Amino acid sequence: MKVLLLLASAAALPHPPLGLDVYMPVPEGNPLTAAKIELGRQLFFDKRLSRDGTLACAGCHDPERAFSDGRTVARGVGGVEGVRNSPALINRGYGQSFFWDGRVESLERQAIEPILNPKELALSKDELERRIGLQADEVAAALASYVRTIRSGDSPYDRFTMGQTAALSAAEKAGLDLFRGKGHCVNCHAGPNFSDEQYHNTGVSWAGGQFTDDGRFGVSRREEDRGAFKTPTLREVARTAPYMHDGSLATLEQVVDFYSEGGRANPHLDAEIRPRRFSQEEKRALVAFLRALSGVVSR
Repeated sequence: MKVLLLLASAAALPHPPLGLDVYMPVPEGNPLTAAKIELGRQLFFDKRLSRDGTLACAGCHDPERAFSDGRTVARGVGGVEGVRNSPALINRGYGQSFFWDGRVESLERQAIEPILNPKELALSKDELERRIGLQADEVAAALASYVRTIRSGDSPYDRFTMGQTAALSAAEKAGLDLFRGKGHCVNCHAGPNFSDEQYHNTGVSWAGGQFTDDGRFGVSRREEDRGAFKTPTLREVARTAPYMHDGSLATLEQVVDFYSEGGRANPHLDAEIRPRRFSQEEKRALVAFLRALSGVVSR
């Protein structure tokens, strides 16, 4: 069972972002406290959490990059590369499932998995507990508590929705209209966090007549989920390049081109993914709007 706690009163969140309800779901078994948030913050930057002492959580989730890393795919200890892009941690406290394939359903499990993954921080549970002097579930609880304070808001878009009509330029307003209308972008990038928390096949992983990554299928084992990935938030998206689960699109312009052309046809392409044929002016407007989703990151 989950309860709703008012984060706006927490010392860790002095500037509650606009555009998101100040209430966030928090598990009853891991209530937020200032001490736990601070411990989680310290652990987030603690390189003892990696086998060789060279990496911390912040190695893949850099606060200066809106808690992403700027790489195509994640890189673990010894330079070992993963197969997927590091998702930004912005507003993940509102998430319903985690990782690109949604393989875990709690922020606590999401926090501990990279530490134990041999391709990421590569510690064993016993070694983690020996180094830190805490139980693994205590480490997970603290890290999850800190991540719940990483929130983005007060963007030009948020100020516009609060009645400040001059907060968006003419181009950004045109992009918003396209986002909601012709582009149908809002069908997946829905709500204040710009994500429906669902899984969609856009064709990114389809190449040479086969899927290079099965995505959600690896969890659900449902054929219709093959090649589907969780919709990422678009908040701070201008700061979290490259894009898609594999980091294969380097710029927002490339992302808009990809969707304008209708993604990449495959047996399980999402019904919403079809050619939109944006003009060059419309593409520029969409990119302008996406950039207007960057605001203030509180943590």
